[in-house]
Amino acid sequence: MDTSGSFNSITRLFFHFLLIICFSSHLETIKLCLGDGNLNVKCIETEREALLVFKQGLTDPSGRLSSWKGEDCCKWNGIKCNNSTGHVTNLNLRNPYPLINGGVGDQAAYESSCLGGKITPALLHLQYLSYLDMSFNDFRGAQIPEFFGGFKDLRYLNLSFSSFGGDIPSQLGNLSLLHYIDLYADSYSNTGSWELRADNLHWLSGLSSLKYLDMGYVKLKGVGTDWLEAVNMLPSLVELNLHYCELQGLPQSLPSVNFTSLSVLDLSDNSFNSAIPQWLYNLTSLTRLYLVWNFFNGPFPSEFARLKSLEVLDLSNNLDFGGQIPRFFGNFSKLKFLDLSANSLTGEVNEFLGGLEEIPNNSLVSLDLSSNSLSGELPESLEALKNLQKLELSGNSFWGSIPKSIGKLSSLKELDLSYNNMNGTIPDSFGQLSKLVDVNLIANSWEGILTETHLMNLKSLEDIRLVTDPARSLVFNVSQKWVPPFRLKSIQLENCLVGPFFPVWLQVQYELTSVTLRNVGITDTIPTEWFLKLSSQITWLVLSNNQIKGKFPNQLKSPNLRHIDLSSNRFEGPFPIWSTNASEIYLQDNLFSGSIPENIGGLMPRLEKLHLSSNHLTGTIPSSFCDLKGLQVISLRSNQLSGELPNCWSHQLMFWAIDVSNNSLTGSIPSSFGSLSSLSVLLLSNNNLSGEIPSSLKNCSGLTSIDLRGNKVSGSLSSWIGERFASLFMLQLSSNSFNGPILQQLCNLQNLHILDLSENKFSGAIPKCIGNLTGMVNGKNSEVFLQLLMVALKGKTFEYSRISAAVNGIDLSGNNLTGGIPDELINLHALRVLNLSRNQLSGKITEKIGELQDLESLDLSHNHLSGPIPQSLASLNSLVQLNLSYNNLEGKIPEGLQKFNDPSVFVGNPSLCGVPLPNKCPEDHRF
Repeated sequence: MDTSGSFNSITRLFFHFLLIICFSSHLETIKLCLGDGNLNVKCIETEREALLVFKQGLTDPSGRLSSWKGEDCCKWNGIKCNNSTGHVTNLNLRNPYPLINGGVGDQAAYESSCLGGKITPALLHLQYLSYLDMSFNDFRGAQIPEFFGGFKDLRYLNLSFSSFGGDIPSQLGNLSLLHYIDLYADSYSNTGSWELRADNLHWLSGLSSLKYLDMGYVKLKGVGTDWLEAVNMLPSLVELNLHYCELQGLPQSLPSVNFTSLSVLDLSDNSFNSAIPQWLYNLTSLTRLYLVWNFFNGPFPSEFARLKSLEVLDLSNNLDFGGQIPRFFGNFSKLKFLDLSANSLTGEVNEFLGGLEEIPNNSLVSLDLSSNSLSGELPESLEALKNLQKLELSGNSFWGSIPKSIGKLSSLKELDLSYNNMNGTIPDSFGQLSKLVDVNLIANSWEGILTETHLMNLKSLEDIRLVTDPARSLVFNVSQKWVPPFRLKSIQLENCLVGPFFPVWLQVQYELTSVTLRNVGITDTIPTEWFLKLSSQITWLVLSNNQIKGKFPNQLKSPNLRHIDLSSNRFEGPFPIWSTNASEIYLQDNLFSGSIPENIGGLMPRLEKLHLSSNHLTGTIPSSFCDLKGLQVISLRSNQLSGELPNCWSHQLMFWAIDVSNNSLTGSIPSSFGSLSSLSVLLLSNNNLSGEIPSSLKNCSGLTSIDLRGNKVSGSLSSWIGERFASLFMLQLSSNSFNGPILQQLCNLQNLHILDLSENKFSGAIPKCIGNLTGMVNGKNSEVFLQLLMVALKGKTFEYSRISAAVNGIDLSGNNLTGGIPDELINLHALRVLNLSRNQLSGKITEKIGELQDLESLDLSHNHLSGPIPQSLASLNSLVQLNLSYNNLEGKIPEGLQKFNDPSVFVGNPSLCGVPLPNKCPEDHRF
């Protein structure tokens, strides 16, 4: 889990709070808490009137300013006055709506709590104003008023998250007493996107007292490198945040560094694309430094060793940092948070840890070295990091076992070793991590045995993810009745042995919201009591690739469930009736029977993907599927469904795949499919569908895969198939009753990789333009389309393999085609499969056929081809299947084809001779 962003936000707000406390302690006129002071002094009349004029210009949908009435403005909400003079000193209009984890909970409630409208110059009458906070409101792109520069006594200015736009007024540079300014430009409002910008920052030089400057998300692309010169004029600056400002220029040196009081510097998410500048190492007061996503490059700078006060260092996601992790990090006695993730660091981690060992009371709390190129075994010296709470080493090339010393990291709360090459064991000492909350060990090759000892003291554990290579052996050898000390919220176990039963240590986990137990060897039935207790809270459920048997609990109410995967088990009984908001349901490869609920659209209103293939479902396909506006994929392949396909499709804007192959469906292809503009995959094979392809289908211009094999569809091919489907990858129409010629328009299908028109009644010649099928010339993009099909065919490995084997293939067999084989076919250099058998083709096989260097299967049998077998055919090393039988070929079989030693490959050609046929060639009789 990446916590750098939230940590930055928290620390920024904490610093904000400290500054407020500082002002309160030194300036009697600044009080931050509503309701204190102002007991005996009434406000100045001119200032009261100014506030009322200001109020009239604002929008206030929630009535936050309803207390602004009566004679004494010092008692109004958000107003503070000087106890002696009665002058307004504080104007605090910060939106009080509570933020949840740094974000908005109820967007509508937040927006109604925002002030907006126009900020009138009447505020200038508040000449003694020292504190102004208008943050977290929504001024919808209005410019920051220039007259704000007239508040000569202002110490604190916060306009953050209020949707101000346009240019920052240079008049703000007149606020020479200002200590704090926050112009953070990002807004929680979804009513618009307003760009706050500045072409230069020269005005900053007038803020000689400034301690805190936050201009996060302000667009500073046009300031060049001058921004640094302006910042260097602020000797009192303690915290600077220029996060995501589109800065591109970063000078490598400065004549002198004046802002050496800087403690916090955030330049993350800009585009500097250079080495880290030398002047930065003079900022020896830095405690927190964030340089994330800046494309810094070169070897890792040793000069960082000069920043001995650092507590937080985040250099993640620069990508071009290279070299090994330096040992000098041992000099950072105060370092608590270190993030070097997503760079190009190499080498082993031992040297780095060796430097940390030299610090007797190492204070490192968080270490993130993920997504680098680090390798080697994790060393026992990890125990030096005694205060470590977070250790992220994912996405490297570490191997071996987890060191036994891991148990001495007594403060560890988060451990992430995912996506490495770990191929050893998990030690018993792992069970000593009593404060461990979150552990991620996925995408490794663990082996060995896990017992109660590995788990017995993990009393704080909430989230565990453990995925190993299926070829390895990781076994949970835990007593069936053992009760653990932890209460999990999330569990992910894959490719390890937990079964055959649901162990008690799992059944007592009643606080789970996410469960993944994939391929863990469970052959038991689901513990009903356990599952019923989880059903109301669970959001993610995956029990796939086991042999779980029995009936799944029916009639469940799971309002929070979003993802269900019970595929590849032995579940039986009727389709489970859930009342759920799940968007993805995978029940394929089970023994479910009976009909699909007619009201499935009402039971699962947010359904997007439904996979029910390879079950024993009967009945018809419910028309209520048409009511699901968010539907994307339906896979009902290989059941016993009957009746007609619903013809009511029109509201599904995202529907891109339907697979109802291998059923007993009748009737015609629904014309309303033409309303599905996003339709990409249409798989209707092996049913009893009849009629013609509806012309409305031409509206589905994004179709990539059409499979109508094994039906009774008739008629001729329409020209729009070749004219409208520019993205078509697969066209399979075999074993139907199509007739007429193969149209030249099919040659326009530049992305076609599979063409199967076999077992129909097509007639006429093969178009010469067939050599223009660009997809089979270069073979590009085929993997992209295969992945698309794999999503639609979820769980059907053999079907996917069959389609994959036909990629870059043409099958025109079993028709009434006449004429010769077009020489243009040799242009299809990526062609792997060519089947023209059982037609009326004549003429010779072109000698250039040997140019099809990728050809694996060639069937020209049962035609009227004549002449010799081309010698070039023998040069095709890739050829593994060949059938030239029952033609009029003549002469000697080329010697290179003798690897096909089955006579049936050449039988039925009376004038053909040579091995493997029994009849010898005339020249062979001379010897």
